Amino acid sequence: MAEPCPGLALRFQRRFLAARPLRSLPWPELEQSLRTAPDSALLADILHKTILHPLCVKYPPSAKYRRCFLTELIKKLESTAAEPLDELYEALADVLKEEEESTHCYKNYLLPSGDCVSLCESTALISGGTTGLLTWEAALHLAQWALQNPSLFRSRTILELGSGVGFTGIAICKSCQPRTFIFSDCHPRVLSQLGENLQLNGLSPEPDGTWSPQTETQGQEGEGQSCQTPKVIVAELDWGSVTEKQLLALRADVVIAADVVYDPEIIVALIGMLQKLSTSRADRKAPEVFIASTIRNPATYQLFQAELDKAGIRWQVIPAHSSCNFLCDVQPDVTILQLFV
Repeated sequence: MAEPCPGLALRFQRRFLAARPLRSLPWPELEQSLRTAPDSALLADILHKTILHPLCVKYPPSAKYRRCFLTELIKKLESTAAEPLDELYEALADVLKEEEESTHCYKNYLLPSGDCVSLCESTALISGGTTGLLTWEAALHLAQWALQNPSLFRSRTILELGSGVGFTGIAICKSCQPRTFIFSDCHPRVLSQLGENLQLNGLSPEPDGTWSPQTETQGQEGEGQSCQTPKVIVAELDWGSVTEKQLLALRADVVIAADVVYDPEIIVALIGMLQKLSTSRADRKAPEVFIASTIRNPATYQLFQAELDKAGIRWQVIPAHSSCNFLCDVQPDVTILQLFV
């Protein structure tokens, strides 16, 4: 028998494994398919591609998310004349038996290459005084754009500002073959979670541990470094206190950042950091800089552009791609700027 609705189970899989909002899953298409052919085979296929998928078994979304997902699937089943599906009820019973809800969960983002980025993230928007313990939409868009422009990153040294839990950088490391990738942040808990996520994805930071302003990166040219396995560095980087000399030591060819333009005070520090980048290059070519932002508050974003102009940093908008594989619900207002420092 042919698959009841070709591709529908895979659409559920991509969104479910990344724990995208449940409302963004293709429920209307599922209802239509079940009305046309009330067969539990499609629901069984969805179950095996989501809850029972090896990635979900190893790195599961939150218990609450899985419970709500299964409850909705059961509602769809019971609204049709399809045969009961014991597996579905057994899966829900297993989730209900789990211990009290954790403050962390896993999200698994499927890459176009067939590879996957698995992350441990906070279940709260703000945790431990920081918003850096979960993946934000601009990071997904920046990664999508990077994967569509791999030559920009191939065999080069990339510095990411405000790496958070690491999604964008890990996706680039797995798909774009950089020579060196420098993940950076300033919050201790974020750096700790970032390190765990790198290990989770088979990336081993330099054995000296977290880079700090007291250490200087040596040999960043990396002769003989295989771009199939990029050199990975985790840098503790405070935009306000880092010096031009320390930035020069990182020898970045490309600088990227996502969702770092959300507060006027942070904007001032970011602009200062970009000015240091422009004066720290010595005889080296200035790095290419790309910043992705979700425009939640137009006034804040306009302030960022005005501060760039005031600092003499030219900028241009990078044309948006038509869709984002990692964002399956309503597309937010995300813009990528290229800066000329």
